[in-house]
Amino acid sequence: MTTTYVIDGAEVTDLESFWTVIGEAVNGPGGYFGRNLDALADCLGGGMGTPDDGDFVVEWRDHELSRRALGREETVRQLGLRARRAHPDNRAEILDQLARARAGAGPTVFDWIVAVFEEHAPGRLRLL
Repeated sequence: MTTTYVIDGAEVTDLESFWTVIGEAVNGPGGYFGRNLDALADCLGGGMGTPDDGDFVVEWRDHELSRRALGREETVRQLGLRARRAHPDNRAEILDQLARARAGAGPTVFDWIVAVFEEHAPGRLRLL
């Protein structure tokens, strides 16, 4: 039987709140299910609260609210944070992404999250 985890899009107001909401959806109050995109990918692979057989879906209800909250403004904020802590060898690429985001181009934080699901758990994210 498929296990369904529910994300309430109204509770996702920025990337940090997304980590809280998905962690609690999968693992209950205070639960963890990643705090960055790489960790999310690892968690989607199993062993972090989802069924061992991988039979689960995540329903992201009212996802359009999250799409707006994780849109261009949040993307600019997150890329700014990345640029400040990036290794000097990677900073130029991140600054280029930041400039593109400021210009209204490129993927948003919402797009990043959806892409991780598509790559590491295809078919397991339902946007409602």
